[in-house]
Amino acid sequence: MSEAHLTSAAATGHGHHRGFPAADFNEEHRVQVGMACFICSEAAFFSTLIVAYITYLGKDTIGPTPAEVLRWPLVIAGTIALVSSSFTVHWANSALRQGDLSAFRRWLAATILLGIAFLAGTAAEWRDLIVEHGLTIGTNLFGTTYFTLVGFHALHVTVGVIVLTLMLALSAKRFVSQQHQVGFEVVSWYWHLVDSVWLVVFTVVYVIGR
Repeated sequence: MSEAHLTSAAATGHGHHRGFPAADFNEEHRVQVGMACFICSEAAFFSTLIVAYITYLGKDTIGPTPAEVLRWPLVIAGTIALVSSSFTVHWANSALRQGDLSAFRRWLAATILLGIAFLAGTAAEWRDLIVEHGLTIGTNLFGTTYFTLVGFHALHVTVGVIVLTLMLALSAKRFVSQQHQVGFEVVSWYWHLVDSVWLVVFTVVYVIGR
């Protein structure tokens, strides 16, 4: 290939994508496709749990029922915290894309704290249900489907908080930089997934099913 052809290819972007070498683009593309497939599988998993919850809703012959034990203030506070974390993780991703590592760490830390606040609210609700109302996973159909659905969601939030905390620690040690933006972006996709799933769970469990 002539020097003129190489110069022309570089100018037109042939063999490159957004300034990255072809090999780097392929690696980023594989990571994005892999996360997209994982998100689809997780969406299918939670869809199954939600359908099961709706199927058994109102079919208990013994209490307690959702209307008797679910309380608004705690779950609304937790929902506000989790929805807010979708904005902060988006701003963290934007800051990393722009190379502003200081802002990236601030928004990432805010996302982690909001996630922890949501988990604390879930823990408080579970304590109230178990200790004050005697509702466990084996009490009735409501207990079984509620603790399974909300429990698996809380588990996913916990995994997300751990991953984000590891990324914050790596960033503090300067192991995370602008070149890792695509990697963080797919992590933010996961976080948006748990937020989106929660909005469906909130609607089904606390609005429709209550």
